[in-house]
Amino acid sequence: MCHLSIKFADAAGPDRAEGRARSALTDTDRNGRHPPTFQGDSVPSAHPPEKDIIVRRTKISARLYTIALAASALTAGSATAQTIALTGVRLIDGRGGVPVDDATIVIANGRIVAAGKVAVPAGAERRDYRGRTVMPGLVSDHSHVGQVSGTETGAKNYTRANIVAQLAQYRRYGVTTVTALGNNGPAFVGIRADAHAGRIDGADLFGVMQGIGVPNGAPPQAMLKVGPAQLFRPSTPEEARKAVAMMAAEKTDLVKLWLDDFGGSVPVKMSPAIYRAVIAEAHARGLRVAAHIHDLADAEAIVAAGADIIAHGIRDTPVPPAFVATLKAKGIWYIPTLQLDEATFAWADRAPWTQTPFARAALSPALAQQVDDPAWRAKILADPKTADARKSLAMNLRNLKTLYDAGVKIGFGTDSGASAVRVPGIAEHRELALMVEAGLTPEQALRVATAAGADLLGLRDRGVIVAGTRADLLVVDGDPSRSIADVDKVVETWVAGRAAPF
Repeated sequence: MCHLSIKFADAAGPDRAEGRARSALTDTDRNGRHPPTFQGDSVPSAHPPEKDIIVRRTKISARLYTIALAASALTAGSATAQTIALTGVRLIDGRGGVPVDDATIVIANGRIVAAGKVAVPAGAERRDYRGRTVMPGLVSDHSHVGQVSGTETGAKNYTRANIVAQLAQYRRYGVTTVTALGNNGPAFVGIRADAHAGRIDGADLFGVMQGIGVPNGAPPQAMLKVGPAQLFRPSTPEEARKAVAMMAAEKTDLVKLWLDDFGGSVPVKMSPAIYRAVIAEAHARGLRVAAHIHDLADAEAIVAAGADIIAHGIRDTPVPPAFVATLKAKGIWYIPTLQLDEATFAWADRAPWTQTPFARAALSPALAQQVDDPAWRAKILADPKTADARKSLAMNLRNLKTLYDAGVKIGFGTDSGASAVRVPGIAEHRELALMVEAGLTPEQALRVATAAGADLLGLRDRGVIVAGTRADLLVVDGDPSRSIADVDKVVETWVAGRAAPF
């Protein structure tokens, strides 16, 4: 790995993304205030006040939010101008209320015109969706792109073709917005711009540029095999600040750091001096910080230092009441990533869900061959790390229920795309099932995966189905508000008003 000091002399560079569509992801207000409504903002706040994202009121906030609205207009312009009415639907609008039966959803120019017990406009194309449920597209707050191809992980996979194919798979499974949380290279900037503008037939894309790791530490290079342009490993606070500055120049949506030692598999953790410098520099630039952790002690330390998002669940011990109160008081977001540990053993276990056509359809030929190999399964099941993963999942489930019931903000993510067995699309459907296993109701789990997922990202134009929001939809047979398994009965998905069958 290259040290940062080698590259910093000319690191600032021109703003290559000038004029590119952006969201309000960086606009954090640590006092819990709403983003202001700017002139020309035709999208109402669709999320309940108690769940709204905290947004910093700065001049740059206004500029970025306005650009985000322009991006939505661009995407809408690429969608069909024909008014379409989906009739007879069971509507789950993402706001947490009771589903509306025999509802109508009116779509035009890539956006929701009306939803609920509403009239069909004259001249609209009617589509009969009786027996189907329509809900907002899923919003992932923690995924990865371009790290895996088949069963192989490494920098060679970070290509436009591979990333576009992965975004198409996310979209096929109803994940219409993806946050690639780190390890992104220079190609990310252009792909993200194309996704925002509707030039990619897949999920919309946000994310962290490279991210901040540790020399000889996390994330383990032997595991990820990332290229030097995909990760910073600063040795000093000054290098850490420069790394954040470089990410900001590339218009990163968030900053991510890896704090822990991956269960002792690497010799060092990130030092407090480094992570404090990262957080301070990010906040000075209006950027929020997500932290990779596993254990309670690291979570407590990074929250005390000012991190905004805990990017993984706490998996070593029950969360104590004092820390739960701290998370709630500070408005910290918590992304449990339950499926991360389940994926470690479920394919080797041949868990029933892994044998369904729905899951098998998401596997590449190479991955299908691997998970069907008895020798591979025996090796995984004999690995001590597999037993650790089972214990981690059990604790993660317990802690999620505690935190949710206490009113801590829960985001939606799985770490999908970081390894071959964390399969894009399937991982998100499993996350929903696991949240229900943890004790959330199906309605609560669906809201985390839609409205709350959008709230974490500061995206007010998606995550719910109300007038003015993007027509990002997941259409399924059955009623997932009663049985979460019905969310797997995908009929079609919509991104910005464009429908595609499963």
